[in-house]
Amino acid sequence: MRKIVRLKRDGTFALDLACFRHHREQIAYRWSNGCPQFQDLFSPALEDLLGPRRMPDDPLEDRHRAIARSVQVVYEEAFFHLLRALQQRTGLTDIALAGGCAMNSVANGKIRRMTPFRRVYVQPAAGDAGGAIGAAFAVWHKLGKPRSFRMEHACWGPQFDRDDIAALLAARRWQIAEAGCTVERIDDEAELCRSTAAAIAGGGVVGWFQGRMEWGPRALGNRSIVAHPGLPNMKDMLNARIKQREWFRPFAPSILAERQSEYFEHDHPSPFMLHVYKIRPEKRAQLCAVNHVDDTGRLQSVSRDENSLYYDLIQAFERKTGIPVILNTSFNENEPIVCKPEEAIDCFKRTRMDALAIGPYFVLKTDN
Repeated sequence: MRKIVRLKRDGTFALDLACFRHHREQIAYRWSNGCPQFQDLFSPALEDLLGPRRMPDDPLEDRHRAIARSVQVVYEEAFFHLLRALQQRTGLTDIALAGGCAMNSVANGKIRRMTPFRRVYVQPAAGDAGGAIGAAFAVWHKLGKPRSFRMEHACWGPQFDRDDIAALLAARRWQIAEAGCTVERIDDEAELCRSTAAAIAGGGVVGWFQGRMEWGPRALGNRSIVAHPGLPNMKDMLNARIKQREWFRPFAPSILAERQSEYFEHDHPSPFMLHVYKIRPEKRAQLCAVNHVDDTGRLQSVSRDENSLYYDLIQAFERKTGIPVILNTSFNENEPIVCKPEEAIDCFKRTRMDALAIGPYFVLKTDN
């Protein structure tokens, strides 16, 4: 892999362009059924170097795992090489990251260990979608406007009031009854959190649809599926019932921000689920459903100021279990994250979730 990515003395890097086509040829590209399809971006030289490509139906072999790991290792070498040179050039110890590579949460979690940077900010839509806010701020600042905004949460999307949700549930009452569900309205948010926490503590899987939708690719407690992080079979159960992911893809822990250092070896906040940290050895059993193969977790640190309702849910779960962490995965099956109430109800009905907390309503599948 180091033949493909070569580090340069000035902190930059160079690709071996003999392995690629995109810089010298017009690559055919089109959308089909919502998915991008394009011709090879790489040349035969890449297969000569790494071996034949894996076809979609081929089994995963050790060679494929070795290539995947090597890609990550060499990416990190180039990334930290660049950051160290940047820090020496500027003398700064704060850094903000954006772009698709800033979604590499494994590397992000090592920045403070591998470079002199002490504070790391990665905005929640760090991929191409984040260019929208960058463009808006560029114009704002060119107009001489003050730099006063701080993006401390990602909840900038649509929200739906209680009347909208009530009308939808009423319109679908027969479908909900036919699916073997009961509906309870719980206007007290503390009681809603207690009911949801009790379901999670009992091993249930709950859809959590509250407030404004998150901006970016991560569900951060408003369009989430939540579950117990300490049940050994929970990861397999979520995949069998809902997510249908590959075995090696982990689920995320959401933790009360002030308790982070008790469970993880780093206390630098990760509000947008874009840092991976080591789980402390004595806490791994409590977090076995979110513990990755290398004893790490892609955590979300949750503060009351950033998301008070989600914070209260985690706190209610802690009161029942002693664990200030819940398993958090995006509210979807094999589709975009649900946005509207009807999308949440449809996903809930066709999967094997146990309950749905949607606005002030708690929908329970009594025969699940």
